[in-house]
Amino acid sequence: MTDTRGPQPQYEGYATGPLPGEREPATGQAGPYHPPQAYQSPVGGTQGGGTQGGVQGSGGAQATRLPRTGARTTPRTRKARLRVAKADPWSVMKVSFLLSIALGICTVVAAAVLWMVMDAMGVFSTVGGTISEATGSNESNGFDLQSFLSLPRVLIFTSVIAVIDVVLATALATLGAFIYNLSAGFVGGVELTLAEDE
Repeated sequence: MTDTRGPQPQYEGYATGPLPGEREPATGQAGPYHPPQAYQSPVGGTQGGGTQGGVQGSGGAQATRLPRTGARTTPRTRKARLRVAKADPWSVMKVSFLLSIALGICTVVAAAVLWMVMDAMGVFSTVGGTISEATGSNESNGFDLQSFLSLPRVLIFTSVIAVIDVVLATALATLGAFIYNLSAGFVGGVELTLAEDE
């Protein structure tokens, strides 16, 4: 292969300059190298014996970086002030319906447990005997409390109350959402302050 680059320029620095071993030592005062400091050195010199990072300063010219005293140690809390401008009536109706159903089931279960506890304690027999003696006569035995407050009747009555509670709670919650939207249009709604820990 042939060289097609043509004649190359000669660099005089490499051809005429002295070799590294033939160079004369630089003039000036010889001493250890000190890198430039980012902070100015204090008047009294360095602290702790005049050393910083394993290099001893000369004549108190070595600077010492002092720690920050006002550093924040507790996490900062972000706060946001929000406003509930509108409540969706459909979502309010669904949530209130499910919550009222759960409340109705809890009411029925609580009534059944309470009836069993009172029956085990003998409350119905004692009170029923007293009422039957007070209302009884020679022709009739009086009012029978135990048959009137039997468990099936108590559960049916409690279930009816639970169904009515479901309907009323759902209707009132939906109506309350409409009323809140109307009032929020005039006064701006309820303002909330939310905080978040970092």
